[in-house]
Amino acid sequence: MAELATIARPYAEALFKSAGQGAPRELADQLDALSQVTSLPELRQFADNPKVEPATVYDVVTGALSSVVLAPVVQNLLRTVVDNSRLAAMPEIASQYRALVNAMTGVSDATVYSAYPINGTQLPEVVQVLEKRFNRKLNASVVVEPELIGGIRVVVGDEVLDTSVKARLEQMKVALTA
Repeated sequence: MAELATIARPYAEALFKSAGQGAPRELADQLDALSQVTSLPELRQFADNPKVEPATVYDVVTGALSSVVLAPVVQNLLRTVVDNSRLAAMPEIASQYRALVNAMTGVSDATVYSAYPINGTQLPEVVQVLEKRFNRKLNASVVVEPELIGGIRVVVGDEVLDTSVKARLEQMKVALTA
């Protein structure tokens, strides 16, 4: 994957510079939508076909994103990526762009794994507690994992906070068998 990261970096940095002080979070969301579409194996196979023109690939990708309005800078990025046959790098471009935006705004992405869905009124409370724990602003997303039994597991970059029942049971198992 180092190769994709190397390919994606200049695209992400160029988009970041061209976006300026605009709406970097909105562009990150648009790139995430693009990355989901371009990750589809069928689309990649279509795009890799040498008989298909880049303009056709661009039209298919934007057509698949009919519910998302792409900013002009994101449209230009997509055209450039398609013209250079780098569509496979789009998910990595989105990831690196989000990292640049996070570094600029001082916010970190956090994934909260929960045994049960966390509703809209509970999430801000959970995020507030986690921000104190991690000493930074967090942009949290929730993933439901019933196998946790109860509690939550939070991943922020390379830091993990695991307060799930599953983790506690594993700790007890290790303590009892030691």
